[in-house]
Order: sequence, then C-alpha cells, then structure tokens
Amino acid sequence: MNLKSFFASKARRLLLLLFDITCFALVSAAYFLANLIFEPYIPYDNRRFFANAVILLLFVLVVRLAFGIYNSILRYTRTFNYFKLMVADVVGALAAGVFSWLCKLYEGAWFFVIIASLNALLILFSRFCYRLLYKLKNSRGADFSRRAKIAIIGAGQIGACLANELLSNPQASYEPLFFIDKDPEKAGNTVAGLRVYTESEEIFHIIEKNGVEELFIAISAIDSHTASQLFDFYSRTTCKLKLYDVPVTDFSVGQSGNVVKGNIRNFEIEDLLFRKTLSVTDSETVSYYSGKVVLITGGGGSIGSELCRQVAKCSPAHLIVLDIYENNAYDIQQELIRTYGKDLKLSVEIASVRDRERLDCIFNHYKPQIVFHAAAHKHVPLMEHSGCEAIKNNIFGTYNTADMAEKHGAEKFILISTDKAVNPTNIMGASKRMCEMIVQSRTDSQTSFAAVRFGNVLGSNGSVIPLFKQQIAQGGPVTITDRRIIRYFMTIPEASQLVMEAGAMAKSGELFVLDMGKPIRIYDLALNMIRLSGLELNKDIEIREIGLRPGEKLYEELLIKTETLDKTENDLIFIEKDEPFDRLAIAKKMDDLKAALEESKCSIASPLIKEAVKRAVPTFVDPEEINRVAEKAQEMAEANS
Repeated sequence: MNLKSFFASKARRLLLLLFDITCFALVSAAYFLANLIFEPYIPYDNRRFFANAVILLLFVLVVRLAFGIYNSILRYTRTFNYFKLMVADVVGALAAGVFSWLCKLYEGAWFFVIIASLNALLILFSRFCYRLLYKLKNSRGADFSRRAKIAIIGAGQIGACLANELLSNPQASYEPLFFIDKDPEKAGNTVAGLRVYTESEEIFHIIEKNGVEELFIAISAIDSHTASQLFDFYSRTTCKLKLYDVPVTDFSVGQSGNVVKGNIRNFEIEDLLFRKTLSVTDSETVSYYSGKVVLITGGGGSIGSELCRQVAKCSPAHLIVLDIYENNAYDIQQELIRTYGKDLKLSVEIASVRDRERLDCIFNHYKPQIVFHAAAHKHVPLMEHSGCEAIKNNIFGTYNTADMAEKHGAEKFILISTDKAVNPTNIMGASKRMCEMIVQSRTDSQTSFAAVRFGNVLGSNGSVIPLFKQQIAQGGPVTITDRRIIRYFMTIPEASQLVMEAGAMAKSGELFVLDMGKPIRIYDLALNMIRLSGLELNKDIEIREIGLRPGEKLYEELLIKTETLDKTENDLIFIEKDEPFDRLAIAKKMDDLKAALEESKCSIASPLIKEAVKRAVPTFVDPEEINRVAEKAQEMAEANS
C-alpha cells in the first residue's frame, strides 16, 4: 500500500467513526428530550445521564474496533459484517452496564437497552441508505443502451454476486434482465432485484421476448455432466452461452473489502466432455518428494514439464530436467525460475536417453533418488514410418536410463507408459509395452521400478484438440480418421499428480493403471468443438473422415483383460500384475532388436523392424484384427451408451 492509499484508508475510517459518534449523540439527545417531554414529573440527574452516555459510547466503540467493524468498505460489506456490528453493540452495552454499576452510576437496564438498540438501528439504516445511494449513483452513470442484454442461469449466491456486480458497475458491458433456475420455489421471486423464471420450455419464449443476447451460467462446482446438459438445452436459443467461474475458496470479501471477482469465459470442450480436474496430490505424496533429488527425463514435454511443476511444489532438494530439445527445456526452466527463484535448486541438462555415456555422467554427478522417465517418441503414424527411431529412443532409451538408475543407486524409477501398450497394433505402442516389460523384469533390483499407464492428455503437443481448433479457425473441414473411433482423455495436471502418487506407493515391478473415466468418441469431440465455436455442422463447416492411419485401431484398452487388477488406496489408481519376464529373456529381446536395427540402418521404414518388434512383444496384434471385432468391445459399448 502506497502512502496516499494509506492516508485515504485512515481518513475513511476516521470519517466513519465520527459519523457513528454523531449518530450516538443524536440518539442520546432524542432519548433525553423524550424523557423531559413525556416524564417531566420524574426528577432526572443530568450529570449521571451524560456520564452513562459517555461510558456506553466508549465501550461500544472499543468493542467495534476490536471486532474490526471499521476495516471493511461500506459498499462491499457482507451480511456477516452487519451481524458482527450487532454482536459488538450487545457486548459493548453489557460491558458498559457492568462498568456503570461498579462505579455506582447505574441508571437501570432500560437506559442501556434503549439507547444501544436505537443507535444500532440508526447505524444499520444509514449504512443501507449509503449502499442504495451508491448503487443508484452508479446506475445513473451507466449507459445501458450499449450493454449486452443477458440472463443469468443460477439464482444462488454466485448468480446474485454476478448480478449485483453488473448492476452497480457503470463500466460493465452487460445488463442482467432476469434469472433462470430449476428450483420451482425460486420461480416468481426476485434475487438482486431481478425476477427468477423456472427452467422450462417457456423460457425460450421469455428469452426471445426480452431480447436476451447472452446467457451466463453461474452455478458453483459445475461438473461436466451438468455443463453438457445445460449446453444442450440452451443451444436451442440463438444466445451465446458463457460460464461465470468463481473459485469457491475465494468467493468472499476480505478484511480490506476487496471483492474477489469471477471470470466470465466461453465454454471449452473440457467443460462438456471431461470430468472435473481433480487435485490428487495429498500431504503424504508431497512429503515423500520433499527433500529428494528428482530427475525427470523428457522434462520439457507435455507430461514431463507438468511433472516438473508438481515436483517443484513439493520442495525437492534438487530438481534435474533432462531433455534433448533445448527450446522446451528452456521454457520450463524459465517458468520455474520465475515461480520459485532461488527457493528451488534447479538444473537443466540437454542430453539424449540414447547416449549411455552422457547419461552415466549425469547420474554420477547428481545421484538422483527418484527418476521419472517421460522421454519418448509418441506419434503413431510417424513411428510407424520411422520404427527404428521408436526402438532407439523408446526401448533402448528406457533400457539405458533404467541401467543408470540401478548403477547409481536411485531409490525409484517410474516409467510413463500409455494405453497404446495394451495389445499394441503399432510400433509406438509395442515399443512402450517393451518398456513396461523392461521395468517389470527388474524386481530383483535395489531400485524400485514401476510403470504408470494412462491415455491421452488434453492440450498435449500433437493432440487432437489443438488440431481441431486450428481446422475450425481455418473454416474446416475438421478431419477425423473414423467416426467410430474412441479414446480416453485426462487433463495433464491430473495425470501428472496421479503419476506422482503412484510413484510414491511403488515398491517393485508394479504396472499402475490410471482410471481415465469414460472413453470419448472423437466424432462427438469434433462436433461439440464446432458447436462451441458458434458454427453449425454441414452448414458452416463439415466433419470429414479420412480413414484410419497405419497401425491405428478404433479403440484403446487400459487393461490387459487376462491380467488381475488390484486396488490401491487411491480409487483412481489400480495395479496390474502379470508374469514378468526375467532379465535374461529381456536381454535376448534387446539383442534381437539391436540386430534388426543394424540390418535396417540403411533402409527407410524397414519391414525387419516391425518383425523384430512383433517377436519382442507377444501381445502385438495387427490393427485389422482388432478393428474387425471392435464393435463388440466393452470400451466401444461404453462410449456409445
């Protein structure tokens, strides 16, 4: 707070205090005159009266100051502040009465009750008048003709807060006309001076009749199911549909009187199709990573960078970011420096997980206790064409990193895997399954190895949502491979936090599977993104099927059906346990892959690579075989239900 603001605040409190003293003086004078007029035959001790009045005033003011009554700004005062004012006056009056009695000046209880009550009523009346005049003044200064007419869906606390803000702010761009609420008991009543209509078929006529241009959803803790229902219902109007987001913990007025405002934003695809983002990193998980040396390979990627953010929150002893792509590594480095400064010990190493000697040097220097291995090639069509690179980076990169973790005494090694590793139909998925097998073969190690498997993450590099947004912005068409195709989705923060929690509970060779919720049809995702952009399918833009890409299957599986599934303490994390390969078997597979790489070093998209991968991963299946019976799959049925 600067000097000018400090003195302005002090002056405001002093003026309010002087005003309250004036109100008290008026009430006391009125009480005194009333006694003289209506009870002139009763002798009155003027000195005793004024002494009691001063005592009462002092005690009331002292208690009000102790309760912080003068700290809030009048126009933002909440109901609770008025309640505190009443309690303060009651306590002050009681204390004043006791003090007067001890000083033998006591005039009787009625003196303190009547004056304190009348004074409190006058103070409350004056404050309400001030707020009303302030609102009327601002309303007169507002040009409502230039404001967009809106209706607010949700006549609760958040909706009332939004309406009051828009009505009292002359700079607001919106004019609220009425509320819509599904609670029939609210229908016909008013909230913040606006009428409440029930959510029914008639509401469309009311919206059109009043010329409503936009609809604001102001409902606390709205989930994706409710958001989707509201979006479907109100999409029948021509109004733009928006969300009013207010953090639940911040929906209040602070001691300084500053109102924490919500954010009016457009619907996003995440609001409609995906469960609400969960914050799952508990205190035990945080304490596990606190004070540890943590190394994250692929630390500049989508998952890797979010792991860096989440680990940094846990106060590690040292965080090492390892990535081959210096631009991504630089971005997360600068972000963490801006956020934590010198409070976070941070190192960034540019290196490839293919380079054993470089990895050996890094592990020897930093001696990481926990290793998150997120470095990998992940694009299915590209890896189908350049399978040798998937083997070098994904399989041998994992093998190298696991070796170094063992050699230099890391406590834990956590592999980031994918649902494409389950019954893989492409080289990328098979390479990740081979990585899981490498991890599972090291149950005899002093280092605890584990893998965490999950599906697609929203907003990751190369994901379908940014592609659809770009195609819509360019006027289409929006391209999908097949209208039947489904995928699992999860937000990046949720996935990263679950990975950390699984890592903390890992012991030896577990394959953790994250609950991804319900699978989503990619066609539905494209359709809803078109609708969110205010466009109409086949009128403004089209969805075009381009056919499945090489190695692509219609649905992904998170669970290998023949394996057992164990629960953990977290309802979102499960453990699959199959029979692990021993180290010797894995070594033989690695030799076979190495030989295939050697034979294919002068070839582009060599068929020898896929054959070697099929030999290494017994669950490898041709995509045509999976897609032929896809309609019978449980995942497809769940997505279509």
